[in-house]
Amino acid sequence: MIPKYICIEGVIGAGKTSLARLLGEHLDARVIYEKPEENPFLEDFYKDPQRYAFQVQLFFLLSRYRQQQESLQADLFQPATVSDYLFAKDRIFAHLNLEDRELFLYDRVASLLEQDIIKPDLVVYLQSSHERLMGNIHQRGRSYEKEMSDEYIRSLNEAYNRFFFHYTDTPLLVVNSTLIDFVNNRQHFEELVHQIMRPHSGIEYYSPGR
Repeated sequence: MIPKYICIEGVIGAGKTSLARLLGEHLDARVIYEKPEENPFLEDFYKDPQRYAFQVQLFFLLSRYRQQQESLQADLFQPATVSDYLFAKDRIFAHLNLEDRELFLYDRVASLLEQDIIKPDLVVYLQSSHERLMGNIHQRGRSYEKEMSDEYIRSLNEAYNRFFFHYTDTPLLVVNSTLIDFVNNRQHFEELVHQIMRPHSGIEYYSPGR
């Protein structure tokens, strides 16, 4: 089955929002964008993770839930939908940043909300090297990302790889995106679109140039 609801995932700096935008334009699809800048705790979290982890996590969980409900329920008859995040990925950050009591409370809330979430037909995971991620983050220069440490991005990258190594909820396409430039290279983008838009099952891998 050709996917009609596609989620793009990847660590901060992997290019998921850029790919979602380009894919949405190519498919004339509805695009759902995560809006991290709307989280009032985010900048404080990067300065003091231990103090603000629970607040930033709970805000993201509830705002993503609301957005999913408002956007997807109204768009069931759209030709295609592309999202630049997977709702379930919120647990990656929760397990990385929350202490045990906070995580217990978070899990109880998340488990209730997840029951109402529509699962995508395909998840595309943009897997990238730590060096490429840091380069992209520095290049785009977002103010709320300036406080992120090299160590945090390295830990996050490892956590994403573990999460998707065990992911079985939907078909998954893991893309080795370290050496491709789908934003500025049209051939790279078209080859990636071809891989995304074919039928999928289970976990599949795409390594350009190999």
